[in-house]
Amino acid sequence: MSVSPKGKKPVEEQPTVEAPVPETTETKAAAAKKPRAKKTAETAAEKSSKSAKSTKATKTTKTAKAEVEQPAEPKPKTTSTRKKAAAKASEPEQTASTSLTETAPVEEQTAVPTPAEEPVSVPEAAAEPVVAAAAEPQQTDLPASEEAAPVEPAAEEPAPVEAEAPVEAPAPEEAPVEAPAPEEVPAQPAAEEPAPVEAEAPVEAPAPEEAPAQPAEEPAPWVPETPRKSVAMIGSECYPFVKTGGLGDVMYALPRALARQNCDVKVILPRYKCIPWEYQCKMVYRGAFQMDLCADGRTFYVGIMEYVWDGVVYDFIDNEEFFSFGNPYTNLIDDIPKFCYFAKAALAALNYMDWIPDIIHCHDWQAALVPVYLRTLFANTQLNRAKTILTIHNLKFQGIYNIPTIQYWSGLPDYVFNKDALKTGYEDANMMKGGLTYCNAITTVSPTYAWEIQTPYYGETLDAHLRYHAGKIRGIVNGIDVDIWNPATDENLPVNYDIGNVLPRKKENKRYLQEELGLVQDDHKFVIGLISRLTDQKGLDLINAIMGEIMDEHTQVVVLGTGDSRYENAFRYYENIWKGNVCSNIMYDESRAHRIYAGADALLVPSRFEPCGLTQLTAMRYGTIPIVRETGGLKDTVEPYNQWTNTGKGFTFDRYDAGLLLDAINRAKTLYFTNRWCWDEMVQRDMDQDLSWNNSAAQYKNLYLELT
Repeated sequence: MSVSPKGKKPVEEQPTVEAPVPETTETKAAAAKKPRAKKTAETAAEKSSKSAKSTKATKTTKTAKAEVEQPAEPKPKTTSTRKKAAAKASEPEQTASTSLTETAPVEEQTAVPTPAEEPVSVPEAAAEPVVAAAAEPQQTDLPASEEAAPVEPAAEEPAPVEAEAPVEAPAPEEAPVEAPAPEEVPAQPAAEEPAPVEAEAPVEAPAPEEAPAQPAEEPAPWVPETPRKSVAMIGSECYPFVKTGGLGDVMYALPRALARQNCDVKVILPRYKCIPWEYQCKMVYRGAFQMDLCADGRTFYVGIMEYVWDGVVYDFIDNEEFFSFGNPYTNLIDDIPKFCYFAKAALAALNYMDWIPDIIHCHDWQAALVPVYLRTLFANTQLNRAKTILTIHNLKFQGIYNIPTIQYWSGLPDYVFNKDALKTGYEDANMMKGGLTYCNAITTVSPTYAWEIQTPYYGETLDAHLRYHAGKIRGIVNGIDVDIWNPATDENLPVNYDIGNVLPRKKENKRYLQEELGLVQDDHKFVIGLISRLTDQKGLDLINAIMGEIMDEHTQVVVLGTGDSRYENAFRYYENIWKGNVCSNIMYDESRAHRIYAGADALLVPSRFEPCGLTQLTAMRYGTIPIVRETGGLKDTVEPYNQWTNTGKGFTFDRYDAGLLLDAINRAKTLYFTNRWCWDEMVQRDMDQDLSWNNSAAQYKNLYLELT
């Protein structure tokens, strides 16, 4: 048994010397398990035979891994057969076995004593068959080699055993032989290292990061692929700088919506002294110049102050002589020179800044002379290539004064003061009429109003002139700023709500409103709101005629606004008569207006004429049902309720008659008290509408593209 392994002297010397080393480490555990191996391992001859067989086992294990051929050999029953089998295998496998046996010490030397650990584990496991061979010769070394295979990876771990390995002197003798070994040793771990490669597979996780990048492209619809246009908005007021009516809301919301429609927008306004200081202190000086204005060559100072906000540039025309009054509008005698100056200064400022827009969009009579100036005094400038649009917000106000006064303050040539342009009647000039004549397009704030103003009843003496220019008239309904008028985020409301919880929370807002205004707190009450200028145009004479019939034990009325003294006094009188059920707020309080929209059940808008109207849009946004007359924008925005199909958005009446208004109010009360579920559905339908400026701005953008 000891002869055949001794034939390989370099191999025998290592395991014989190293065998005791591993016995000190792992033999103890093996001895506890199998005492027979411990007894037979006492003699040195048996140790050498064990080491020889262990090397043979390592040969077989190495060859089994490299060339899976050894397991196919027949099992030797005796030591002699073991020699024969070794002799047969030695011829073809001699080189491979020697290299493997040499590599085994290589493993020992690569990690220095690491190879010593491999034979350590192998002989212990192989020692069992050796002892059994004496008593039971049928057992072979193959099982031992198979058991040794899993032991190899474990042998690579116990590096601490290396402390005892240096005691063996033969180790350095084989150091030169081990030089080639490093080439084969890494070959085995190389096959085992794909496991960490799998760990790198999760590196592909960044791929999902591309998925969230796609949703980032969703805002694209806000920037249509239409050509970019530059627009100059010219008007007399704009929220939040100065506001007296719906024009201020339009001048604030429309430019911002157009900016989202891929437009470059500049708003030009007068710099009134009443503009809050928080905005004036942020204005930046852009320049100043002298401008000749009057027919006699009189010149005036023009300063330009700029303020940028939310993607829109606001340029303020500065002049103390014209804009030092506390209010934007004072009286016609002062307003005519003021807005003659403003119209010309706006064009001169664009020229001065060398900003040539594609579209110059003018609003109401205060800016109506801009198209006239552009086609006359500015005809030889770069600005002449811009197209002009004049929007009529209220045709009732036209800027009419005698011809000599307007001719002096405007400095316009004589030929524009004819019956086809500015002249109206025998000796008056109409600034609105001149703008309608010279502009490229006319827009109104609703399609119905665009048709109404061409009739004598609504035309305000310009119906024939408008019918002549009917080809360039278009009606576009206004929108509202859904960020400001949003019941879900409105800071002015005691309880916020949306379409999902409007029914219970609107009742809470009603109770808070009743408490704030000193009304009887009762959820059963039907609260009617009226937020308006107190003038004949708003139909207040109809309300006066039926106020006694409106009020009953189930109804409350809340009024907010200022206007004609006769209407202010009338509502004060009603408050005294129906104490606790009528509250007249003769003022305008923006925050209280928000709470009335949220706390009222219905809103009255019985206008004689209404170009568009924003109150009914805001009421629907807050789930308050509008009761309106079918005129202008009220007809375009409020679909009448149909009790048979349970459809509609409010209650309407057609002719301007107090009895029809009372009938509409009674129909609303009946539905509220008898079919509450139908009323609640209408509340939710109204809140579910898109009342923003997006649709309106898209229509204006299409008009700009048509003109250019």
